[in-house]
Amino acid sequence: MGLSIRAYAAHRGVSHTSVRKAIASGRLTPEADGTIDPVKADRAWVRNADPSKARDSQKLKAVPEAAVAAVGDTLREHGFPAPVTSGGMTFLQAKTANEVMKAQERRILLQKLKGEVVERARAEMLMFRLAREERDAWVSWPARVAALLAAELTSQPGSAITVEPALVQRILEAHVRSHLESLSEIRTALARGDCSV
Repeated sequence: MGLSIRAYAAHRGVSHTSVRKAIASGRLTPEADGTIDPVKADRAWVRNADPSKARDSQKLKAVPEAAVAAVGDTLREHGFPAPVTSGGMTFLQAKTANEVMKAQERRILLQKLKGEVVERARAEMLMFRLAREERDAWVSWPARVAALLAAELTSQPGSAITVEPALVQRILEAHVRSHLESLSEIRTALARGDCSV
């Protein structure tokens, strides 16, 4: 004959309601007479316990090392203590990181619904189109202003030379190309993630 539910609860150091819930959920199986065998029940209690609800952090299982780095980064980003990678991580730390990531996902979804954020692919497409339009405007600029600049330089008081529009255009095109190449190098470095430029 085993222990009553209340006696087993006292043996485990939990409430009798916890024991009843464990029986109802199938985590504990009482004997045929309704009593609880403490030896079998203790093994089942440990084996079937939800690690996220354990009060003693020593009972929490370690998470595989493959997940430690990503979870640690998430915890650090939000001001939580991150685990030392060599010592593993507790289930509680992993669950905390998971909850933080869920909150981030919900915040981003809400921002999308409010129209505060756009998808990265769409933003990149718009930026590419804007950069191409800007480049095209710069490339066509020397042809538009070369004649005007040549006329202004020629008509300067005391100017004894005549400036050819074609020469001004070639000089401007060379400088514009050089400028666009330097902008291209900056964009390429930023695309690679090099923020030192």
